Amino acid sequence: MAATKLKNPSKETEELEEKQGDWKVQVLHRDKISTTPAKDHTTRFNQRMKRDVKRVSSIVISISHAYKEEAAEEASFGSDVVSGTEEGSGEYFVRIGIGSPATYQYMVIDSGSDIVWVQCQPCDHCYNQSDPIFNPALSASFAGVSCSSSVCDQLDDAGCHQGRCRYEVAYGDGSYTRGTLALETITLGRTLIRNTAIGCGTWNQGMFVGAAGLLGLGAGPMSFVGQLGGQTGGAFAYCLLSRGSASSGSLQFGRQALPLGAAWVPLIPNPFFPSFYYVGLSGLGVGGSRLNISEDVFRVTDLGDGGAVMDTGTAVTRLPTVAYHAFRDAFLAQTTNLPRAPGLSIFDTCYDLNGFVTVRVPTVSFYFSGGQILTLPARNFLIPADDAGTFCFAFAASPSGLSIIGNIQQEGIQISVDGDNGFVGFGPNVC
Repeated sequence: MAATKLKNPSKETEELEEKQGDWKVQVLHRDKISTTPAKDHTTRFNQRMKRDVKRVSSIVISISHAYKEEAAEEASFGSDVVSGTEEGSGEYFVRIGIGSPATYQYMVIDSGSDIVWVQCQPCDHCYNQSDPIFNPALSASFAGVSCSSSVCDQLDDAGCHQGRCRYEVAYGDGSYTRGTLALETITLGRTLIRNTAIGCGTWNQGMFVGAAGLLGLGAGPMSFVGQLGGQTGGAFAYCLLSRGSASSGSLQFGRQALPLGAAWVPLIPNPFFPSFYYVGLSGLGVGGSRLNISEDVFRVTDLGDGGAVMDTGTAVTRLPTVAYHAFRDAFLAQTTNLPRAPGLSIFDTCYDLNGFVTVRVPTVSFYFSGGQILTLPARNFLIPADDAGTFCFAFAASPSGLSIIGNIQQEGIQISVDGDNGFVGFGPNVC
């Protein structure tokens, strides 16, 4: 892959401010690009939680040995396939150019995925997307990948058809994509990135809220980050703006994206599941006091199970049951002055704040190995769950020993990944 600065950027590229730099694009929440967004908050909330449960199940099954065995046992007795087409997939999107000349497409960004793919003509089976489906026949830079190519060898489940490398990816929400692997030019901001390996999907199911495909930001070699390699040092940064915000977030690649003054937390290598970003979570705090939870609860086991994953596609942070209960009970003990409300959806701790103008709540903190502490703003852990003033404590128990730090807890905080040196940074800037 090689990057070239555009001399005459298209009108669409020019809409990005010059100061954003060559490697920066806007990040949009799904509600901004949906053609038929739910008008009331309650409906949007319920839809988001349904998507979230499917997302977490997908991650847990894919990276938990114990759950793989359980899933296999369930499958042997027969089980229904849950389709992702009703609610759609993906929470955050970017708009990038594919091919030469570039055709601009909305793409889901996903820190837990390791492949870049886009729907392609001629489609055997494609879902509806907001932009015209990419036609490789109209791109001068499109080049198929042969089965004998070293690029094809890097796919987990590569196939071969008429000499062309085939790929297939299935997601836990019932969505999937399959087609041929190709090398193509990606236009990111004001930069052309040539010879990017992408999946050209001609058989796809899902409804990625109109998105054309997915931009994988995982830690593996086939992700967009992995392919950029030495050009960016595995470095990128993103800002996820809060739901309903009038502005947009950002995604930037390269070491220039790494800020000074961030709180740097070590990434934890997990050779069993190298695509995910595991962080050294070691404890939890409420009201400025660290809770008495063993660090072992958050550690990666010798078999690769457990640990704490940073994920842009999960909304609500999941914690091992013993840790969640201690965390929740400590928060409840310091909010006895607030009127309780019945639990909603996946949340068991909610409050009736109808009529309140301001509310004082205890701080909530993540403790990391290395001594760093991330204290969250109240909007990142007490969120509106309906239109009637119900707010819920935005954490839930994990269905396994895996912890997942979700995007609600990441919103508004500058997140940086220094892949070469093995760190994730929080702040210092707010989005």
